[in-house]
Amino acid sequence: MGILRRVYLKSDSEIELIKKSSLLVGKTLGEVAKLIKPGVPLFYLDKVAEEFIRDHHGVPSFKGYNGYPASLCLSVNDVVVHGIPNNDVLQEGDIISVDCGAYLNGFHGDYAYTFAVGEISEEKRLLVERTKESLLHAIKYAVPGNHIGDISHAVESYVKPFNYGVVRELCGHGIGKRMHESPDIPNYGKPGTGELIREGMVFCVEPMINMGTHKVTVDADQWTVRTADGKPAAHFEHQMAITSKGFELLSTYQYVEEALKTN
Repeated sequence: MGILRRVYLKSDSEIELIKKSSLLVGKTLGEVAKLIKPGVPLFYLDKVAEEFIRDHHGVPSFKGYNGYPASLCLSVNDVVVHGIPNNDVLQEGDIISVDCGAYLNGFHGDYAYTFAVGEISEEKRLLVERTKESLLHAIKYAVPGNHIGDISHAVESYVKPFNYGVVRELCGHGIGKRMHESPDIPNYGKPGTGELIREGMVFCVEPMINMGTHKVTVDADQWTVRTADGKPAAHFEHQMAITSKGFELLSTYQYVEEALKTN
């Protein structure tokens, strides 16, 4: 028998605090978005993000988490998630997932966006677009009375017609005082299964979608997750609270979209 892990329901006042942490993530992603262009080193994106978070009275959630050495996860092309910033520079035609976390007022914010670096191939453009659309489609099922499996199935069924691979080893998660809490939210599953969605839950939904196989490998650094066939992957993540009316999106892509318009 599996061990049942407790889901921590949040009060309205706690959700307001989480919203501030999440807003800091959104603003940080906006600062990083301004810098996404060919020739920029990954470590510089990480440096800018860490300074921005700390300048706004937060702490990078990822840095030091289980030994992770950086403030951002920067995952380029065939890296699905957890890419460690290094001296590599962005190249024309790359896609890069930027995953950011910020700890503020005792709570974590955490979400991600996949960017195009300059002009990208049509195949990559569609992968990124469809992964984002799968997220926006799936979060509509995050309402009281539904089950986590309804969200999971919505992601999988959206991308299945495109013959994309849905990563199975990694998933979305609850979030609050700890960065990873129950429930887990896979990107595949059956409707009506899993944890009952109820008011007070706060969690992250994050499709990780591969252009080819769903299978992944992990580098020797024990962090970097890659597609097993070397084809590109895309990753988007939103953070939300469940209310009596449905879901309230705590994350925002507003600052990213504003930056991309001016780039």
